[in-house]
Amino acid sequence: MRKSKRKALGQHFLHDQDVLRRIVKVIDPQPEDLIVEIGAGKGALTFCLTKKKAQIIALEKDKTLIPSLKKKEFSNLTVLEKDALRIKFGNLLQGREGKIVGNLPYAISSPLLFKVLEEKDSVSSCVFLLQKEVAQRVCALPGTKKYAPLTILFQNDFEAHLHFPVKASSFSPPPRVESALVSLRKHPKPFSLIPHQEGFIRFIRGAFRSRRKKLANNLKALDIPPIRIKKAYIACAIEETWRPEQVSLSRFVALYAYLFDNQSTQ
Repeated sequence: MRKSKRKALGQHFLHDQDVLRRIVKVIDPQPEDLIVEIGAGKGALTFCLTKKKAQIIALEKDKTLIPSLKKKEFSNLTVLEKDALRIKFGNLLQGREGKIVGNLPYAISSPLLFKVLEEKDSVSSCVFLLQKEVAQRVCALPGTKKYAPLTILFQNDFEAHLHFPVKASSFSPPPRVESALVSLRKHPKPFSLIPHQEGFIRFIRGAFRSRRKKLANNLKALDIPPIRIKKAYIACAIEETWRPEQVSLSRFVALYAYLFDNQSTQ
């Protein structure tokens, strides 16, 4: 029963001490930091962080793991049996900006990343161990195969950096894929101001609906008239032959603003 539950939760516990040391170095805990760890598991990263004197809030959904996390008492550690997807970072941090870190279970990595975007005002930085493919998407450059909606949405607000891969053998049980460590440092201000965030997210997802198609064909599927797309392309300096991955963040923001805010040019 326990094995099936762990499998359902997507838990792979990191045990490689060298990798743990490298992760802590990237997190760079400072005494004044408030750090929220997602999926504390058996406490491998948790207990490393407590040695750095920062205030740690460790979240763990699996109640069978809570006793081992609470077994050692640290004045700078609070352990909570909570689902990270169901809490508000703002409430947890009580108005402060915090660092969000963790070895994210693969099953929740995408929704957790979007949650960070939704609550970015409460987040100063993130350090996540992710499935390598997801990590590459977050940090991708325009024109590459990994460039995706997740890339654009994160890089507007965060400086994304891919640090190093982590082999499956570093975990117990070992996952079927490799992982990689990603850090996200929030920009002092967004790269571009996006007035309608939810609408922009829908637009970007639609723009990438079929990567093999030209961007214009994906936009037509969003019921945008071809003549309006043509005018927008001229205004935003986008080539008619471009596919979604060839369009930079700034051009996507300009394209969205033209298509949905500049109603006078219809």
